[in-house]
Amino acid sequence: MSKMLALVILGLMVVQLIKPLGLPGLRRRADCWKLAVAALAAISATVLLSHGQ
Repeated sequence: MSKMLALVILGLMVVQLIKPLGLPGLRRRADCWKLAVAALAAISATVLLSHGQ
């Protein structure tokens, strides 16, 4: 699951660099780092939920 999540967010980052998504907080190409932070948080949550039990 975390690998698929990483690939989806990596794809979003590539799209953000080519043409900004236009979402609040993602209006410039330089905002790609925000997606990387969100990916780190999402993958960490996935790992904690799957291995924390």
